Amino acid sequence: MNNDRNSGIGSTRLNSKLAFHVGAFLAVTAWGVAFINTKILLQHGLTAVEIYIYRFFIAYLCVLILCPKPLRSHSWSDEFKFLLCGLCGNSIYFIAENTAVKYTLVTNVSLIVTLSPIITALIIGLIYRSQCPGRGFMTGSLVAFMGVACVIFNSSFVMKINPLGDLLALLAAICFSVYSILLKPLNAEYNVWFITRKTFLYGLVTGLPFLAVEPAITPWSVLTEPAVMGNLVFLGVVPSMAAYVLWAQSVKRLGIISSNNYLYISPIMTLIASYIVLHEKISAVGYIGCAMILAGVILSEKLAAKGR
Repeated sequence: MNNDRNSGIGSTRLNSKLAFHVGAFLAVTAWGVAFINTKILLQHGLTAVEIYIYRFFIAYLCVLILCPKPLRSHSWSDEFKFLLCGLCGNSIYFIAENTAVKYTLVTNVSLIVTLSPIITALIIGLIYRSQCPGRGFMTGSLVAFMGVACVIFNSSFVMKINPLGDLLALLAAICFSVYSILLKPLNAEYNVWFITRKTFLYGLVTGLPFLAVEPAITPWSVLTEPAVMGNLVFLGVVPSMAAYVLWAQSVKRLGIISSNNYLYISPIMTLIASYIVLHEKISAVGYIGCAMILAGVILSEKLAAKGR
């Protein structure tokens, strides 16, 4: 009788945990697809900063409607943490990443940004000695990172070092790592909708100065075009609002390291979306990279579970 009861509890916990793994997967899928929507908007003349502001303004309004209260956090200390979340998880991250593309190759940016899971694990290891990543995690991460390189260099293998662009991409990777780590103490005190709303608010506030220095703002007539408005609404609702809520929930339930491991899957989704929407070809190297990413993520999870 007790064995049946314990078995039932274990099954429920497994199914619950599986749901959060699915949530993390859906979040990074949305972020991978978002690169395609962003590219389409750039082709219509919008700047990277404009896309960021409009996208998260829509996202903030959606979250505000769904979670209007409470307005303030428990303390000024927590309010400062939310400000850091807005800076690291939104404004600096996105603007640094998009600006980096102007100064270095897209392949460089994509590859450097995917260092975020490893950077996160190393920072956590320094802060929390008891949570230092093991050899299993690092082995799986290395395999996944090599797979990311194959996916990024799907059509051509070109690598060029440009200090400014590459440093901006590294800044973006570090920022997202800091954002994920900041979620840990906040998740213990607040629900994910409140965290997401606060993050978006401070992300918008800290992003507006970048918009103020733009040489020109896209005319309203362009913004109301169906293709432009459709892509902005999609970016605001799916990769922003929905994905950030799913991500915060996954980090809360699975932990920072396990959740961040899913970031390696984002280039696969970008590759698939590019093939479907932009009709870009996938080479044998791209397929090999996808397989390596999936193998690395699974390997990291399995070995970490065994404590290796």
